[in-house]
Amino acid sequence: QVHLVESGGGSVQAGGSLRLSCAASEYTDTNYCMAWFRQAPGKEREGVAAIDRLGSTYYADSVKGRFTISKDNAQNTLYLQMNSLKPEDTAIYYCAADLGRRTWYSVYDPRRYYFWGQGTQVTVSS
Repeated sequence: QVHLVESGGGSVQAGGSLRLSCAASEYTDTNYCMAWFRQAPGKEREGVAAIDRLGSTYYADSVKGRFTISKDNAQNTLYLQMNSLKPEDTAIYYCAADLGRRTWYSVYDPRRYYFWGQGTQVTVSS
């Protein structure tokens, strides 16, 4: 069982930056892929960014060029640096980890992931 705890959310004006962190309870290098998802009120959970065990990164078109995902294996921590934030980025952000088993699902598909954090709120005002 992997426990994930997000932090770093908050309120910021459009154009600002935030860095989210996701602390894992155990060594995460064995996980094939870790990702950030977000869910806005009334909308489905959507994949924002992912990083696999080789360090390859994946980004949704809506955040490409503005968000950066990274992982510190020594600290068992996943990060999401968010720059040039927009009001449409407002959502609860979740980190997730898979076990390399449901690889037929896209890295952006929540069905791929076994473990989830509790989420952290990000609010961007115009």
